[in-house]
This record gives sequence, structure tokens and C-alpha cells, in this order.
Amino acid sequence: MEIFAESQVQKEKFKIAANKLLNSCFIIKKKEDTRSDYIFILQNNEMFTEYFNLLGYSLVINETQGVIALNSSTGTGRLRLKKIESIILLILRLLYIEKRKDLSLTEDVMVLSEEIHQKYSMLKIQAKPNLDKTTLREAARLFKKYNIILPIDRDVTTVDARIKIYPSVLLAMPNDNLNNIYEYVNERLNQYAMGGESNDDEETGQD
Repeated sequence: MEIFAESQVQKEKFKIAANKLLNSCFIIKKKEDTRSDYIFILQNNEMFTEYFNLLGYSLVINETQGVIALNSSTGTGRLRLKKIESIILLILRLLYIEKRKDLSLTEDVMVLSEEIHQKYSMLKIQAKPNLDKTTLREAARLFKKYNIILPIDRDVTTVDARIKIYPSVLLAMPNDNLNNIYEYVNERLNQYAMGGESNDDEETGQD
């Protein structure tokens, strides 16, 4: 397959965007350092689709949410999360859904670190009743790497630390619509609260 045979600039843009998808899972329209990649991929959708099909991935484009993602058709290359990371991801998604209801699609979803702690405390997990700073800091670093959140303040563990949640949180463990996702998250959180989901690791829904 010959990609952009007449333009070295186009080849370089393709390489950068493709590597970002492979390394970060999600390309976000509203994220400053991936906005141009998002537009470029849309403009060259067929080329990217063909390329990633050869690698065993399908290209997922959600223009409503402004997110482009990769999905492994073979089930390989998925990120395995620790149980506590899965819980935090589910809390982030629940908070995103709750906040999104009162915002327009052009507005960012912003939460405070305190709100994550409050949701976690409601679970009353006996083995780990409180979300410690180290766990939250490491989870925030992980989800930032995969373009799911963006910590606004330097120390994400302070109660008033602001965290921007990207719509990619909806695709990390995808469901058909917001109502289904809301119900799914609550169900999973209840399972954790009752001591279910005994496995330490869990796979995300995207590569």
C-alpha cells in the first residue's frame, strides 16, 4: 500500500497520527495536541482504515463525541487495569455522564478530586475504604497517558484539584448510549461495593 506518494509532509502527518493512536488509544478533537491529528484522520479516513485493518485494528470514529479510537479485532493489545484502576475509571465515567447532562457539547466536563473521593467512599469497600493519594496519582497519570483525562492542577490529590474528563471515557468500556452506560456503571460499582469482581485485573474495551 502506497501512502501519500507525492507528499513527504503528508507521510509525516500520517506517521505522527498513527503512532498517537497506537500509543494513546484515543485522539480527541477538543484536546489541543491532538486536534490537528483528529482532523487529518477524518480527512484521510479510508487510508487510516486500510492501514489499521492490516494491523488487525478497526478505526472507531465518533464525530458526535469528537473521539477517534482503535479497537482490536483480535482481542489482543488491550490494556489490563488493576481492580482499583477499573473502579476509578468507572467513577470518572459516572461523573462524566452526570456532569454532561447539564452542559452543552461544546463545554468541557470538569470535576474536582474531592468528587472522586466522595464517589469512592460511597462504595464502602472494606479492603480499601479510602482512596489514598498514591493510588489516585498513579491512576491519573495512567488515564492522562491514554487521553481519558487531563489534570489541570499540579497536584491531583488535593481536594480542590481540577480534572478535565474527555468523552473518550465513554469509549474505554463502550456501551450503546448514555443511559445504558449510566446503568452499567452503577451496576458495576454496586458489584464492587458488595465485594464482587474478585479478579485483580480487568481489560478496557479499547486497545
